[in-house]
Amino acid sequence: MSVGQLMEHRSLGLTDEDAIKMYTNMLAARKFDERCLLLQRAGKVAFHVSGIGQETAQVAAAFALDRDKDYFLPYYRDYGFVLSVGMTLRELMLSNFARAEDPNSGGRQMPGHFSHKKLRIVTGSSPVTTQVPHAVGFALAAKMKRQDFVSFVTFGEGSSNQGDFHEGCNFAGVHNLPVILMCENNQYAISVPLKKQVAGNVVDRAIGYGFKGVRVDGNNALEVYRTVKEARERAVRGEGPTLIEAMMYRISPHSTADNDMMYRTKEEVEHHKAKDGIVRFKSYLIECGLWGEEQDARLHEELAAQIKDATEYADRQPYPEPQDLMNYVYAQPVKED
Repeated sequence: MSVGQLMEHRSLGLTDEDAIKMYTNMLAARKFDERCLLLQRAGKVAFHVSGIGQETAQVAAAFALDRDKDYFLPYYRDYGFVLSVGMTLRELMLSNFARAEDPNSGGRQMPGHFSHKKLRIVTGSSPVTTQVPHAVGFALAAKMKRQDFVSFVTFGEGSSNQGDFHEGCNFAGVHNLPVILMCENNQYAISVPLKKQVAGNVVDRAIGYGFKGVRVDGNNALEVYRTVKEARERAVRGEGPTLIEAMMYRISPHSTADNDMMYRTKEEVEHHKAKDGIVRFKSYLIECGLWGEEQDARLHEELAAQIKDATEYADRQPYPEPQDLMNYVYAQPVKED
């Protein structure tokens, strides 16, 4: 690599500390994910939906946004994203254990359905792609209020075939709204491969709705960062939405209820493991002289301790009370003084 390529993160506006933090968050998401898979197999948690192989793009996108003012509508694999906008490992683990202290839903929603009012993470729901029109609504609010925040929403390529995606894109295009839509194209909609679900490219759909579409290598952190940063800059300038198709691969099964070897081979999975974006970004940091194997070993130890703490903490907390079932479902009477 040339000197310029070695310090590409600086040319994009990232400090050395930012780059190291990005790698830390990618690895934290991976280790959290691996622990949750083990917890489910051990019968400690009921269910887990994995994002292994997708962390690089998630973290890079988060760092390209304004984490003090933008609104986020992630989908259920985005552990790297929500960690990067401020959620903690304890909060994520509380959700997996379905405990009352869980900030996402008070232990009442499936794991991976994120919500955090303080961090402007907007509540997600189980039907896929419902978050797209919601994100468009937040972008409409930004335009109506003349405020310079954007909304950022993610989804899989399979769910880009749902009506919610197309309705949201059409409305965003007609009204030229400040929304960034990132498709995390991980090649499979549960067991259905990309070639059987999309004729063409997801990114090309942007043309039909009158706004910009960009396809990126989702395993290249700096390419994703640059693309999302540029999309945000266009949005706040009033230049409308952007559809980003981040190409990646779901290394893990769809969920703990899935046997992925029924529809793909170990050889295919191993082929894509070799392209892991986390390993790639680690190598970049080492080549820049910002990282080393000793530091990496320490980071692995620190993350193992943090995940152990989060697991034990969540496991100790109480479940929601049965009478809390209707909280936040129906309006409550206002008590008069």
